[in-house]
Order: sequence, then C-alpha cells, then structure tokens
Amino acid sequence: MSLPSTLSDPREICLTLNERTPVGGLFEGDRDHLHPKSNLPWRISPEPFWLSADELRELRELGTALHQFYRAANLLYHQSVKGLQPAWVHQYLDRGKPGDVLEMGLWNRIKSHLPLVMRPDLLMTEDGFRIMEMDSVPGGMGFTAQVSSLYADLGYNIIGGPRGLVDGFYEAIAAATNSERPTVGLVVSDESEAYRDEMQWLADELSAQGQPTYCTHPRDLHFDEEGLSLAVNGQRQRLEAVYRFFELFDLKNIPKAELITYFAKKNAVRLTPPPKAYLEEKMWLALFHHPLLTPFWRRELARDVYKLLARLIPHTWILDARPLPPHAVVPDLTLNDGPVNDWQVLKGLSKKQRELVVKPSGFSELAYESKGVSIGHDLPEDTWSTNVQTALDSFDHTPYILQRFHKSARKTVRYYDFFDDAVKPMRGRVLLRPYYYLTGDQPLLSGIQAVVCPPDKKVLHGMIDAVIAPCALSDDSNAEDTL
Repeated sequence: MSLPSTLSDPREICLTLNERTPVGGLFEGDRDHLHPKSNLPWRISPEPFWLSADELRELRELGTALHQFYRAANLLYHQSVKGLQPAWVHQYLDRGKPGDVLEMGLWNRIKSHLPLVMRPDLLMTEDGFRIMEMDSVPGGMGFTAQVSSLYADLGYNIIGGPRGLVDGFYEAIAAATNSERPTVGLVVSDESEAYRDEMQWLADELSAQGQPTYCTHPRDLHFDEEGLSLAVNGQRQRLEAVYRFFELFDLKNIPKAELITYFAKKNAVRLTPPPKAYLEEKMWLALFHHPLLTPFWRRELARDVYKLLARLIPHTWILDARPLPPHAVVPDLTLNDGPVNDWQVLKGLSKKQRELVVKPSGFSELAYESKGVSIGHDLPEDTWSTNVQTALDSFDHTPYILQRFHKSARKTVRYYDFFDDAVKPMRGRVLLRPYYYLTGDQPLLSGIQAVVCPPDKKVLHGMIDAVIAPCALSDDSNAEDTL
C-alpha cells in the first residue's frame, strides 16, 4: 500500500496528525518530557501498525473465543456458589471482597449479563500472541477511535474503519437495552479522571449522530422513583443505560454509587460492565489451566475455541499462601529442575530462573495500568524476594498471580522526533489491544490499538516514549519489519 495521495511525506503526515489532535491526545499522560509542540502524549507514527492476514484472522477468531470464555466463566462461578462445581473456585474469586460487592454479582436480574466491551492485552511474541490479561472495564476506546479516524482520513484502511469504535459502542448498548435509540450515560469517577476527555469525545461524537450519549460525573446524576437522569440544557434526560467507567473496589468513594446499582438491580437502567467483580479477576487465566477444571472448559467451549485459548493463555498460577501437604505439588510448574511444593522457592532463584511475573489479580488500585507488576529478572534478588513475600502476605485480601514471562517480538516502526524534526525508526516490543463489542451474542472486532515500547521496557503499557497507533492490514509492499 502506498502512502495516501493527499500526503506523501512521513514528516508531514505526523505533523498533520499532531495538528488535528487536541492537546493531550484525549488522555492525561505524563507531559514532563514531551516536546511542547507535541499534542499527543506518546510518539506519533506516520502509518498504522501493520498486521498480517493470518494475525488479523486470529484476532477475529479471538472475539468469539473471549465471548465463550466469559460466558463459561460466568457459569462456572454460579455453579461453584451452588455447589455444582468445586467451592474453591468462587472462594478464590470472592477473596478480599466485601459482602455488598459479592451480593451484586449474584443478582438474578443480571445473572446472564456479560461485559459489552472486551479488551485483552496481547503480547506479540515470536511464537504468536499471548493473552497477558483481559480488561472488561477498559479505557482507550475514545482516543483510539479519535486517532483511527485521523489515519482513516489520510487514506489508510484502518481495521474497524474510521468509526468502528464509536458506532459499534452505541450499537452494543442499544442491543442490550432493546431500544433503537437509548439515552446513555458514560459515568466517569474521580479515580478514572485521566480518561474523562476521551469519554467526553466519544459522547460528543455519538450525540452529533443523533445517538444521545452524555459523559458525566456520578455526583451529577439525578434520581427519582423511576430511575436515573441527567440535566441537559435545562431538561431532564432519563438514562436507559450507564457505562460504568469506575472500578468496583472504589465504590465507597463514588457518589451515588448505591443509586446506580439499585436501579440496575431493579432493571430501570442497563449497567455495563455488569457489577460482577469476579469476572474482573486475572486469576481466570490460572483457573483456565487448572487440571481439575479441564473437563468443564472442554465441555463448555467449542473445540477450536479451547485449542485457541490453550495456546494463547500463558500458564498462570494463583499465589495461594496456604501450605501444601508434602505429597502435593503446584501443577505444571517446574523450578530448579523440580516440582514446586512451597512458594518460598521463588525467592532463591537465579536471574535466569526468575523469568517470571507476579501481579495482583484484581479488586485493587494496584491491579490495573501495570501497577503492582513485578518482573523477576528485571529486579535485584532482594527486591524480588520482598515482592514475592508481599504477594503471599496479601493472599487474604488481594490475591496475586504468577505467570511465565514471555518476551515480546521486536518490530520496527517509525515515529516523528519533535526535537530533531525528523522521522526515525524504532525497534520496539509490541502490545496489542483489540476492542470487541458484544452486540447481542455477536462479538465484533471494532478496532485495535498497538503500543510499541522501547526494547529496554519489560512492562509494556502506554508511555511517552512508546509509539501508539491503530492497526491496519498489511500487504507484501508495506510491512517494514526489517531486522
């Protein structure tokens, strides 16, 4: 694919993308080390991130797989509570959560509800994708949609199209409310303040198309016996759906949170993601690989879906601090050329043996945006040992998981250097974030965000020295993956 006919100079493309983006790039990133003329809080590429046809096909298949996985996970939890599956499943997932949060997850009214937005974090390795975690309260739809529209305007055929992340979002909510034109509130808490600009942009884009959507702070919600509403231009607008851009662990700090959940329970408003804290745990990756649950997963997932997830989900273990009996070992975990019976063995590993990752499973301010992540071979032995012990000590209130470290493949991308006024190559590690919207029972791949981090970064996430761009399908003439 040649460069767009309207602009052929990569430098001019980057400057055009920058000029057409609001200052801050719809996200409150760290701007301390940015050039003052850079509107985006990351490096700008003159082109999308290119994916092969095989990679795109697998990503489309992953949408169906994730939908089946969430549905099976939801069933497994409820069956565990009822005694139809091992009790330790829900006991793990309930650990550290207050009673009111546990009660919400079991409301009959939302028993079958699943997140309408699914976004896995996919590491691109030499052996294919790996699912590092699955975020069902994701950010980034707004700013990814905004930059996708800019690249599309320049002539690039962006995956999901210029408005896939915008229109698909509303279509999913409309299908869930059984209304052609529901009024939607995007409720953003203080804890999620950094994402408010992008959610406001998303709301404005939808409202401009006659799809009434409003971004609001929870304190600005009104209520009466009929449900929730907002004051818009002096008129009360009844909300039929609320997109929950706040975490359940933060409920005590969210004004009117009890009203939002009350009316969701009464079916007066459709709340998405549903208030099911158990679905937001990273330990599901460990439960997928647990040998005692293999019959369940094989029964509930289609054969091709099970095979795909078994390949993409890395081996993961729950750091259960309770002692094992002498004859028991942790399944499928070998360290120091032998099985593991005691997590304390993690502390004495060499740097090479410490190619492991420890991170909180969920329901904590440390469990998102790469907070609380410890990568063993990137830390001194004493720091790693301390972090392992912290994870074990946190088991009762914030369980942690252990994963094998997978090295990301290195890909070459280009970016504009504002300081040198030049487009430069960067060899970086790649994290992909595909967004799937669930419309009825059909998951739709609506856009993909690529984050390419400098090669010295072990924890991959959005950062000022990363290149962030939407994805497009490559052909033989444009894949610039030179070694």
